[in-house]
Amino acid sequence: MGASVDCHPTAVVGEGVELGEGVVIGPYAIVHDKVRIGAGTHLEAHAVIEEHTTLGAECRVFPHTCIGTIPQDLKFRGEVSYLEIGDRNVFREFVTVNRGTEGGGGITRIGSDNLFMAYSHVAHDCLVKDHVIFGNAATLAGHVTIEDWAIVSAFSGVQQFCRVGRHAFVAAYSGVTKDAVPYATVQGMHARTYGLNTVGLRRRGFSNEVLGELKRAFRLLFRSNLNTSQALDAIANENFGSSEIATLVEFVRSSEHGIVK
Repeated sequence: MGASVDCHPTAVVGEGVELGEGVVIGPYAIVHDKVRIGAGTHLEAHAVIEEHTTLGAECRVFPHTCIGTIPQDLKFRGEVSYLEIGDRNVFREFVTVNRGTEGGGGITRIGSDNLFMAYSHVAHDCLVKDHVIFGNAATLAGHVTIEDWAIVSAFSGVQQFCRVGRHAFVAAYSGVTKDAVPYATVQGMHARTYGLNTVGLRRRGFSNEVLGELKRAFRLLFRSNLNTSQALDAIANENFGSSEIATLVEFVRSSEHGIVK
């Protein structure tokens, strides 16, 4: 442990832990063996980081958060699995993040610049990309993918193997059981797509031209009498110019479980 690390005397740090410059470990925090923590990361009181976890630089882990715990999966048999977390993530109180399983590739991955509000949960083998916000008690089952800039609001759940596309907004108390397409607003206990996430996209600087193209594509996909394949063909025939349309079409074409309609 380097001289630049500020570790409270009541904290417990395991053997072989790698701590970057300026790491702060608060009272009664526990860092298990085989953990790497990047420079400037701050673990507050009673935070727990389990083994085989990599936590990037300038993250902040609030009290009673448990990161890198074993999966809540009955098929897990104690195999070695991993959790990789990028930089500048914030984990608020009582957040839980599980490592991967052998059946899911053995690794859970979280990107950078994400906010996990209190009591949110990321299960085994999930992929959370960058700039994602989880509301209080938002929950991911195993094998879920959350793409860049998505928001999963308070008390919402995403079923295993589903995806939430980039810039999508999942409203509070929603149950997502299929793929939520990029740029959409999704809402409801049995979630439905209610249209474009116009407010969020405007806040992120999307132009009126791009918003107009997305609205036209959404009308074909969700509000016409066309089935999904026909709607995608119709979108292709429109000769849209924006890359966002290509992202939307590729997401729908690659869906293995269907999309939230």
